[in-house]
Amino acid sequence: MSVASKTSTKKRFLQFLAHKKLRITSQRQAIADTVFDTDEHFTAEQLLEWSRGRDKSVSRATVYRTLPLLTESGLVREMDFGKDYKFYDPNYAEHPNHNHLICQDCEKIVEFESEKIERIENEITHKLGFSLKSQRLQITGTCEELKKLGACKKKC
Repeated sequence: MSVASKTSTKKRFLQFLAHKKLRITSQRQAIADTVFDTDEHFTAEQLLEWSRGRDKSVSRATVYRTLPLLTESGLVREMDFGKDYKFYDPNYAEHPNHNHLICQDCEKIVEFESEKIERIENEITHKLGFSLKSQRLQITGTCEELKKLGACKKKC
């Protein structure tokens, strides 16, 4: 996502908070800056750690209260990859219909778009009398690093 797009998306989130009559505290500002300055998918705990790098006063409670606001705003997507925790996609606002490959070993997430998949989705929805509003394709597997080295570097 370009710097201008990130700035615009961050501004839309702050306007969303203002519209809901919620204060834009320094902690919320640090969280918003963190979310919209990354292209990486993240967990709540990662967001807490990264946000504290900007503002040491960011609390776990504020992160957990802000995440539903980010998803409610439609600018971040919560993703369930079958773990005990969720991942969040900060690239949703710019590309709402992209897909994901997830390494089940190291949790590496790769985004991709495919015109072929888009055509198939349109064909299926049209054939079944639906109008496509959104889609979510998640493919789980193991990354090349696992095949080459026998384990991923990120694996705990």
